[in-house]
This record gives sequence, C-alpha cells and structure tokens, in this order.
Amino acid sequence: QVQLVESGGGLVQAGGSLRLSCAASGRTFDIYTMGWFRQAPGKEREFVASIKWSGGRNTHAASVRGRFTISRDNAKNTVYLQMNSLKPEDTALYYCAAARAYDGTHVWEYDYWGQGTQVTVST
Repeated sequence: QVQLVESGGGLVQAGGSLRLSCAASGRTFDIYTMGWFRQAPGKEREFVASIKWSGGRNTHAASVRGRFTISRDNAKNTVYLQMNSLKPEDTALYYCAAARAYDGTHVWEYDYWGQGTQVTVST
C-alpha cells in the first residue's frame, strides 16, 4: 500500500500564494504518476495537476495553468503544488493522489488518495 499525507493548506487572500506538500510512504516504487485534485462544496472532484514520478513530464489543468506548478523531490518522496495568484474560485479541499498505471486527468485513474488539505482564498 501507499500512504499519502498532504500539508500546507490554509487561509490566504486573493493574489497570495501557498505551497502544498504531499509525502508518500509505503510501496512508493509502485507509483507511476502523482497528481493533485480539488473538490469544492457542491462540485465534483476535478483534476489540478500531475507529474510522472520518475520526472520529466507534468500536466496542469487549464484553470490553473500559469499560476500553479507541480514538482517533486524524489529524495523526500514528496510532491509539491506551488500555487500563486490565488483566486477565490481556487477555494477547495485539495487531495494528493497516486496512480500505479496511468498518467491522465481522471479520478478513476488513481489508486491511492490522501485525506485532503483545505485551501481557502478570501476576497
């Protein structure tokens, strides 16, 4: 099994920045892709960004492209989401996820999930 623990969420004013972290443990050698998803009240969980665990390729949703950046630190088994120019519509519970065999943008492609970290952006 793979365990994922998110951290770094909190309250921030519009235009501010936050950096989320996701620490992976357990059978990390099974991980092919790490991703970030978010879910706002009344909405479905949506894709934010993903990165191949071995590095090299990353993907960002159109809604966050140019503002958010996903990265990883293999030595720490950690993936990050740097969020700049935050907007109120970015307010959501952010989840870290790991996929064993896919590198897409859908919830069903991911096998392991963290418990989420709340990001709230005020106006």
